[in-house]
Amino acid sequence: MKAKERKRAHITINAEECKGCCACVEFCPEKQIGVSKKLNTRGYFPAAVNGVRQRCTGCAVCQVVCPEMAIVVVRDG
Repeated sequence: MKAKERKRAHITINAEECKGCCACVEFCPEKQIGVSKKLNTRGYFPAAVNGVRQRCTGCAVCQVVCPEMAIVVVRDG
């Protein structure tokens, strides 16, 4: 399947559950996840989706590698 034919997806990150391990940042093939500049209530800099427009392909690698299960990937359509 070509990249243009892939269905897109949306990443949702629960910032309060994230401990800022950055596994999702390292493994995202599209580099759609970065680190927030704001601390969460636990004192961690959580993961955050980069930019307004997501280019997520829905591979869900970030969801799989998250030890806190703080990430959910929902495929569109």
